Amino acid sequence: MSSPTALSSSDEASREPSLLDAACEAFVADLAELSPTWATEWGLPGHDGELQDFSPEYYDALGERTREMVMDVDAFDEATDSSDDEDDFDDVDQVTAAALRDRLGVFLDRHHHAEDLRDLNVIESPVQTIRDSFLLMPHETAEDLEAVRARLAKVPAALEGYRASLDEAAGHGLVAPLRQVDAVNTQCEELAETGSVFEGLGLDPDSREVAAAKEAFGEFADWLNEHLAPVAPHSDAVGRDRFELFSHDHLGDVVDLDEAYTWSLERIAELRARQEGVAAELYGAGTTVRQAMHQLNQDEHYTINGTGALQEWMQGVADQAIVHLDGTEVDVPDEIKTIECRIDPAGTGGIFYTPPSDDFARPGRMWWSVPEEQKTFHMWQELSTVFHEGVPGHHLQIGIGLAESSLNLWRRSVTWIAGHGEGWALYAEQLMADLGYCDDPGFRMGLLDAQRLRAARVALDIGVHLGKKTPDGGVWDSSYAKTFLRENTAMAEPNLVFELDRLLGWPGQGSAYALGERMWRELRDDALDQGMTLGQFHNEALRRGSIPMSVLREDLLD
Repeated sequence: MSSPTALSSSDEASREPSLLDAACEAFVADLAELSPTWATEWGLPGHDGELQDFSPEYYDALGERTREMVMDVDAFDEATDSSDDEDDFDDVDQVTAAALRDRLGVFLDRHHHAEDLRDLNVIESPVQTIRDSFLLMPHETAEDLEAVRARLAKVPAALEGYRASLDEAAGHGLVAPLRQVDAVNTQCEELAETGSVFEGLGLDPDSREVAAAKEAFGEFADWLNEHLAPVAPHSDAVGRDRFELFSHDHLGDVVDLDEAYTWSLERIAELRARQEGVAAELYGAGTTVRQAMHQLNQDEHYTINGTGALQEWMQGVADQAIVHLDGTEVDVPDEIKTIECRIDPAGTGGIFYTPPSDDFARPGRMWWSVPEEQKTFHMWQELSTVFHEGVPGHHLQIGIGLAESSLNLWRRSVTWIAGHGEGWALYAEQLMADLGYCDDPGFRMGLLDAQRLRAARVALDIGVHLGKKTPDGGVWDSSYAKTFLRENTAMAEPNLVFELDRLLGWPGQGSAYALGERMWRELRDDALDQGMTLGQFHNEALRRGSIPMSVLREDLLD
């Protein structure tokens, strides 16, 4: 195991790229060619006018290139010996190789089981990939708009290829649950209607490309309804074998799922008790948590009206956090001292972060996808969310890794592990509370509500998909899951509906948050026990980029 100071800042500034680094750079370039939307997400130029077709051949090409990269890693490692120092893996290479083997291995497992062909859910599948890719593209110059026009023109072919993949998977009995088919069908219908997000991309809303993209989504919605929905299973559960694969993918490590389920229920009980104490502090003895939340929602002190005011508040909180944290709790690189807070026109109810481009020309952005009917927002409930998505959450976690010159492009921009990233974001929420930002009992209630939701996600995620017994002795299903969510979060109904669909359709992802945070807190405690300061721990951990927590632990600790 290497020391966290094995490579000093000066050493890393002068580190020459290795053979493995070069292979990673070539791998990323090939992935960008195969998946132009990934290139847009990573901020790599030259691909914005392109769009992959999501066909079976596309997924096979990704699988083949991934296998080649695994072979390259093995070949470089086998070439390493004591007699050839030039080819030896240094500490950075060792971490890169471990991360590659884990991430690419899981990717190939998913491909082998045709999980890519059947991929359809309400939050992270080709429909959302196509839609959201336009959100990340610039729309200012004539050249920008030509790229938008060119990608829009390829939407019909992309949906045709996607349909072929879903059809092939269905021929083998591999179909997403009906809940996801219906929800994606609704999303496609919205993209096809007047007011579609495609009408707000800077082109003439009546242009041929906009009209063709809308029509293609309308036809795809019809196909989902007529051909896929009739053969879609009604059960949301994926079973233990598939869930173990998904959990490893999202968490980045293998855990005892049964222990995690038990822990989540204990964690919920602990948080509920703490909330009851805050409710009494706010409004007197005997006040229930639900009553306290209702009172907080009526309190103008915690209320924001309108999306404009919401955006302004988000921006102010994020800017203040950067100033407060920089140089004390963490060193913030100059490149990421700016974050943009925006309202997402898709209106799904989600809140998310999009990273800077690799050259930082596009800043990191925090997005709030506000449902059309939602006009009022409650700061007590949402402050921790801003810390999570922005600063010191995803913006610092992603940005610090992106600014690290010793890492290759795959390490800086491409690899993402929810257990690491979402775990850090939850850790960041608590960090801000530890710094006094949640001393106000209303904001403390909001933090506890957020933590309780993340614990509930673990219970629901594992409970439904593994068919576990509920706390009251029944069996988990979607109906119980919805009631369970209502009991364990103050989330507004439109957001709760989306949350349920997202958890049921994206197995393993929801549980990665709290389980990842648990790993971060355990790692922090061990690092402090070894003599690191808190600031050193944050800097050393984040500069390694998004890697499996087990790999981070081995590299960071003595």
